[in-house]
Amino acid sequence: MAENNQKIKLLRIIEYLRAESDAGKPVSTSQIIGYLNSIHISCERRTLYKDMDMLIESGANIVKTELGRENAYYINEVSFSLAEVKTLIDAVQAANFVPADKTAELVEKLLAYAGVRRSEIVRDNIIFYNNHKHSNESIFENIEQLELAIRQKKQVSFYYFDLDEKRNRVYRKEKKRYITDPVALVFSEDNYYLVAYSQKYQNAVNYRVDRMDTVEIEEEPICKEALIKKRKNETYTEQVFKMYNGETETVTLEFAPERLGSVYDKFGEQIEIRHADGGWLKIKVTVQISPPFFSWVFQFKDEMRINEPASVLEEYKDSIKKVIADDE
Repeated sequence: MAENNQKIKLLRIIEYLRAESDAGKPVSTSQIIGYLNSIHISCERRTLYKDMDMLIESGANIVKTELGRENAYYINEVSFSLAEVKTLIDAVQAANFVPADKTAELVEKLLAYAGVRRSEIVRDNIIFYNNHKHSNESIFENIEQLELAIRQKKQVSFYYFDLDEKRNRVYRKEKKRYITDPVALVFSEDNYYLVAYSQKYQNAVNYRVDRMDTVEIEEEPICKEALIKKRKNETYTEQVFKMYNGETETVTLEFAPERLGSVYDKFGEQIEIRHADGGWLKIKVTVQISPPFFSWVFQFKDEMRINEPASVLEEYKDSIKKVIADDE
């Protein structure tokens, strides 16, 4: 019984240090003894010194220092800082694909990494602001199965659905299973997507993970073309998600300097910026020519224009004319 009490005491000491200490705030011998007494574990100062030395010698990540005239200790483990925990919590809240109850669970787990003292600070400053969460409670199970299939280079199958005006699921293909070759999971525009290769269309396809139901890993391996796309994962997913659902083209855009921030937001800060006539700037980007691309350009009105190639510019003009004609 005495041996069990000793093990419990050591466990409680480590738990206390993890919750209450860090490099900037070591806890003193008196504080540790006071904590142990509060949970009905008696401990003398001399015994505690021996306990702490034994834990350190055994490989526990405990650092011994001084606090006034007393020995003091803190856990020297790699953990999230207060700012890191706050940033991760905000990211989880902002992600539409994480349902509300799963968001609450994730927030609590992240707070646990901060320790009691820091978690109280973060908790006092949490603002719950996203009321547009999706409702698919199987999202994490879907992600786990898809990630496993990607690692194993196996096909996946699933049901795919939309929501009607009453938020009921309406399954596509009369609820027949989709079978596809997974390449990557990508977070884009507040949603999580499976990027896959379609053998039928011989091209990229995207599926919202929160619109999948009953994801299963198939025995069939992914095809050779999907393997090639997987090896070129970064370039492939960039083309798919920068401006998706169209033929890939290299386009020259010219824009007013005031739009530089928007260009960096869309294409990254590493993109090469060159000067154009009239004090404007220009870039060359590889995108997929599609309505989302044209919409992105159009939002800047006379502060951005497609310069090359001429065929893309004509297609852009035709799309605007069609919208105007449909409204008449």
